[in-house]
Amino acid sequence: MSATAFRNGVPEHGRVPKYYTVKAQLVGLIAELGVGALLPAERDLAATYGVARSTLRQAISELIIEGRLRAHRGRGTFVAAPKLIQPLALVSYTEALREMGHQPGRVLVTLERVSADAELAGHLAIAEGAEVIHLERVLLADGEPLGLESTYLSYQRYPTLPEVLEPTGSLYQCMEQRLGVVYAEATERVETVLASPREALLLRGNPALPMLLMQRVSLDQQGIPIERVRALYRGDRIGFETRLRAG
Repeated sequence: MSATAFRNGVPEHGRVPKYYTVKAQLVGLIAELGVGALLPAERDLAATYGVARSTLRQAISELIIEGRLRAHRGRGTFVAAPKLIQPLALVSYTEALREMGHQPGRVLVTLERVSADAELAGHLAIAEGAEVIHLERVLLADGEPLGLESTYLSYQRYPTLPEVLEPTGSLYQCMEQRLGVVYAEATERVETVLASPREALLLRGNPALPMLLMQRVSLDQQGIPIERVRALYRGDRIGFETRLRAG
């Protein structure tokens, strides 16, 4: 099938699954209802669209995965707010959210010292078995869990970090303002994964919903690794963008 065989989700032959037609109708309904509105009961929607409730549920499930709807057990399904779009850049999570008009926050999960395995030691350019600081926090946006971030830093390079870091504050700002560390560049990889039961619980998410996994190694102005970060974000609540230039 050619690359132009689909336009707006509809193949050239015009045949689409029944649930997809219902999904398109629901998208129109969502626009009419507005953010925070309660979706009508399943039986009423199924009757309105003339489909079985199983067909309706499939359409609703896709819209939940896409972040357009939010299901609350015992309360119903609601129109979701638009996703947060965060820039892929070396900026503080705190600064990025505030610039978008949202209130950032963090909940400390873990702050400990562990031994680096071979892979982590390679990323941080330290000896295998050397001590590293492991900082794990839930990232919040307007009080809602948005991501789970695990950061690893060399303890030998930053031994005072656990004492000067405010557990719910910006690590980026602490490194620059308290320790004089300047972030210069980073290598970042993004992929989709499913959360583990523990991760889903911390994020108050559904383990069946796809998550965005971001892995980053940041370097200072001398090219020395500062940190390795593994951040898991709710795919239904956040997206990322970057500017590309030719050359």
